[in-house]
Amino acid sequence: MATALTANDALTKARIDYTDRNVESRRLHLSARKVLPGGNTRTLFYHPPFPLTFVSGHDSVLVDADGHEYIDLLGDYTAGLLGHSDRRARDAAMAALDVNMSVGGIHPAEQQLARLMCERFDLDLVRFTNSGSEANLMAMTAARMYTGRAKIMVMYGAYHGGLMYFGAGPAAWNVPFPIVVGRFNDLDACKALIDEHASDLAAVLVEPLLGSAGCVPADPAFLRGLADAAQAVGAVAIMDEVMSSRLGPKGLSEQFGVESDLKTYGKYIAGGFSFGAFGGTAEVMGIFDSTHASHVPHAGTFNNNITSMAAGNEVLANVYTAEVAAAFTDRGDELRENIAQVLARYPLALCVSGSGTMMAIHARARRPTDGESAADKDPALQEMLFLGLLRRGIYIAPRGMINLSLPVTDDQLATVLGALDDFCQELAAS
Repeated sequence: MATALTANDALTKARIDYTDRNVESRRLHLSARKVLPGGNTRTLFYHPPFPLTFVSGHDSVLVDADGHEYIDLLGDYTAGLLGHSDRRARDAAMAALDVNMSVGGIHPAEQQLARLMCERFDLDLVRFTNSGSEANLMAMTAARMYTGRAKIMVMYGAYHGGLMYFGAGPAAWNVPFPIVVGRFNDLDACKALIDEHASDLAAVLVEPLLGSAGCVPADPAFLRGLADAAQAVGAVAIMDEVMSSRLGPKGLSEQFGVESDLKTYGKYIAGGFSFGAFGGTAEVMGIFDSTHASHVPHAGTFNNNITSMAAGNEVLANVYTAEVAAAFTDRGDELRENIAQVLARYPLALCVSGSGTMMAIHARARRPTDGESAADKDPALQEMLFLGLLRRGIYIAPRGMINLSLPVTDDQLATVLGALDDFCQELAAS
C-alpha cells in the first residue's frame, strides 16, 4: 500500500491535473462565488478544488463547460432516473402547460397521480409537496399531531432533507424537533431506545437504505422489527422512500415485508421536475382531511403544480412501470456485482455496497453496515477515486455514490468497469 505521504502526493497531483483540465469550470466557479455563497445553491455539489459546471446533457451523457463528456452514473442523486433527453415526461408537462399554467385550484392531474401512487405503493391516502424534504417534515408533523407526542427517532447517518440531516448525529441547523438517534441495523439498541422514550415518542423515521451515508441497506429483519417496536408503543412507523421507492415494483420496504404507517416519496417520480409526497394509512392521513373542522392544515402553493402532476402521471403510468422497475433493479444488482469483482482483483481498501440501481464505492476494506462504519473511510483514497474516474470520463458523486438512469447502455457500463479497472491498476502499481 502507498504511504500517507505518497497518497497525499498522488491526491495533490490529481487535483492539479483536474484544475488544468477544467479551466472554464474554474472560471465559472470563481465568478459564481461573487453572487452565490460558495458558488452554488446546493451545498452538496461543492468539492475541492472546485466543482464542474455542466452546460448540456443527452441520454446518459453530461457535457461540461470545457467540452468534456462524461457517462453520468450519478443520476442527480436518484432524481435523474430518466436521463437527460427523455421526452415523455417533458412532453406531458408541456401538454399540460398548453391548457393551463399556475392553476391556483384543483385540476384533474392531481387526483390522477394520487390514484396511481396509492395503487402502486399500497397507500390509503397521499398528499403532495415540493420535495422529499418537505414530505418528511410533513410526515413527522403528522405523527406528532396524530400521537400528541413530540420526539422523533432517526438513525445515525440518515438524511431526511436539508433540515433533517444526521450524517454525524444531530446538527444545529436541523429543524428543532426533539430527536432520539438510533444505530442503523442494531435492533436491540433501537428497541431499548424506543422503550426508554416510549411515552413521548411520536415516530420512528428510517430509510430502508441509508442513501447519503453510502447506500447501506437495512437488514430486512431490522427494518421489520423496528417498525413493529415503534407501533407497539403507539408511535408512527415512517419509511423514508424518497430515494429507495425506485427499487423494485413498490419500493424497498415492501420488498422487505415491512408494515409501516407512513411513507415518503420524491426525486424521480416527476421525471426531473420538483416533487415530493407522503402517504399511508387512512387513520393517520385523515388528520389532513379539510372537510373536517378539526383538520391539520397543509399548505404549499406548488404542491399540486401542473407540470409535476402531469409528468408524474406519465412516469408512473407509462415510463417507470412496476415491470420496468423490477427489471431495472435487477440490472443494478448485476452492475454492483461486477464492480465488486473488479475491486477484488486489487489489494486496495475499496468496496461497494447498495441495493438495485443505488450503490456506492467506499474507500474502506469492508462493506459498511451502519452510518458510523460508512463514515470510517480513507478520505484521500475516496477523492482520488472520484477524480480518477472523472479523468476517464465517468461521473459519480465525490462520496462514491452511483445511481443508474434508464438510458445507460450496456456498452457504457462496460466502459465504466474498464475505467474502474484501469484506475485500480494504476493506483495499485504506484
